Parts: sequence; structure tokens; C-alpha cells
Amino acid sequence: MKLKTNCKYSLVVPTSMGVRITPLNGQPVHASDTFKMQATSAETNVASVSSYLGLPVKVLTTFVKGSPVAQFIKSNLKARHMEYEGPEVDQGDPWGYRHQFNIADSGYGTRGPRVHNDRAGEIGRTLNVKDFDLERIFGQEGVQIVHLSGLIGALSEESSKFCLELARAAKKHGTRISFDLNYRASFWKGREKELRETFTEIASASDVLIGNEEDFQLCLGIKGPEAGGKDIEAEIDGFKQMIGRVKEAFPNASVFATTLREVVNVNEHLWGAITLAGDHWEVIKPRSIHILDRIGGGDGFVGGLLYGILKDWEPQKWAQFGWATGALATTFETDYGQPADEDMVWSIWHGNARVKR
Repeated sequence: MKLKTNCKYSLVVPTSMGVRITPLNGQPVHASDTFKMQATSAETNVASVSSYLGLPVKVLTTFVKGSPVAQFIKSNLKARHMEYEGPEVDQGDPWGYRHQFNIADSGYGTRGPRVHNDRAGEIGRTLNVKDFDLERIFGQEGVQIVHLSGLIGALSEESSKFCLELARAAKKHGTRISFDLNYRASFWKGREKELRETFTEIASASDVLIGNEEDFQLCLGIKGPEAGGKDIEAEIDGFKQMIGRVKEAFPNASVFATTLREVVNVNEHLWGAITLAGDHWEVIKPRSIHILDRIGGGDGFVGGLLYGILKDWEPQKWAQFGWATGALATTFETDYGQPADEDMVWSIWHGNARVKR
């Protein structure tokens, strides 16, 4: 995939920042009285792979003016080596705007994780194209890839329009577009027709399309894979056929990707991936990985995939690196992996967990 050169930013992500509060030691929320708070969003989870490995990343978001949580988030983004841009919006009264809360435990063994999203008054719902100079960002500063997520695309009418205008501006200026569909039924309720049209236009302009069978079916109306039962070969073949249908419906895209996951228990998953780049298939059959916290593994895969594209590697390495950065993310308490260097990631791919001195 040919990328623009002489750009200020390798990767730009629009997002709605929030915080996750997690009980210690894998305990469930209802049985805990001590919690750890961290800044989080799916889109910055993706961007963290590139930012930790030295590529210039920018976050487009919005903040609650004067909020200590907003200050906490800004400090976290700086610590992740990310620039950010966005308006400061007054909270209003005590029932006004705030950054969303994600209340989640990690689960343990046979007790699965439970996640409760509290998004009332979420400031990210106000994301508006009028608050950003897209001509400057894409035309003057330059961006190689903009990564869009269906979470932001469906968050509100304003955020939907924002993502659509970002895609249009990126297309105009030769920036490549990555789109992770990320379907959420609660976001789509009552907006199905509007969001189907918006997602279809964004997907039609995209160069990289990412999603699972539910995403492609419910966001874009693509027939999903036939049930493969316990036969992994049949399951993979079904996914490849589905990706073929997506490619036929959206011929502008040249890269398609999906992950494969089977949960053995909370702390062991079988983790795989399928990518199609041009006519090159890369199939990574599910391999056992050990899980500290599963949240962010899929975002980690996307982050590694995009990093490989940005580094101009061959497509085989995109998928391998993405598989490994996804696995890496699940070994961190944060929702994102923090690779020290590329070698840490490739050691995971090669199954080398020996001490490095």
C-alpha cells in the first residue's frame, strides 16, 4: 500500500476519551472496595503501538473544561507520546458533561470478565467537525493513515458526521483510511438506516477494513460465514469467503482483516487472525496465549497491523506483528500494550519467552 510521504503524522485517531476503573487482583466489581483508574479508549489503544514504537501520532478529541479527569487523561496521552487536539467544553451544571466511565473487572479462570459502561453525559458525543481545521491537519501538516472506529462513528449524530467528514478530507488529500467497524447494538438502536448509510460511505472510501462476522453483517449488510462447527479449517474457509464478499462490495479497499478467538478460560485463549492484502492471504491459525486482561487485545491487533503498513513491510509481517501486539496487549493491566521495542513483539510471535539480559 502506497502511503503519502513528508507527513507530520503517521497516524491520526478521532476518539472519545474516558477512564476505566478496575478492581485489584482480578476481583469482581461488586466484591471490591479498591480500584485502579486508567485513561482509555479503543482508538488510542490502537494508536499506542505506533506511539510507543516512535511514530508520530495525533489524537483528535474533546475535553471537559476544568475537569481533573480531563487533566488525568491529558497526562496519560503525553506519557504515551501522543499529541492531542480538541476543544474544551464547559461541564455546565453537575448533571452536565463528563468523560465516560468504564467499570470492568478482568475475570479469573472460569469466572468471565464483566464490563459496565456508564456513558451518561459523555463529552465525546459532542465531537464536531467545526472544532477542527481539517484542511490544516490533512492538507498542510499531512497524515499517512487516519484510523476510524465504528464506536465513534455511531456515538452520536455529531460524531457520525465528524467521522464522515474526516474520511472525506482524508480521501481528498491522499491520506489512507483505516476503518474498524466495531458494531455496538445499543449505539445503533433507532438509527439503523442513518448509520448504515454513513458506515457504507466511510467503508467505500476506506483502504483498510477491519471487523468480525457480526460487524460486516450488521454494519454493512454483508453475509457472514457459514457455521464451521469445531472444524477450524472450515471456520477459516468461511471467514475467507466472507472477506471475499466484502472485497467485492468495497473494491476501493486493498486490506481486509479479522481476528479469531476461542476462549478456553479467562486466562487462556486461542488467538488467530486472517488478513487479505491485494491477493495475498495470511492465515494465522489460533495459538494458545496466556491472558492477564483481555480488554484491548483486538485493538492491539489493529495497532500492530497498521504499524506494519506504516513501516512498509511485506503483508505477511503486518498480520504476524498484529497478532503479536494483540497478544502483548493482553499481558498488560492497561487496555493497550506498551512495547519497549519491535524485538519484544517479535519475541512473542516466535514464542520466545526467555529472559532477555
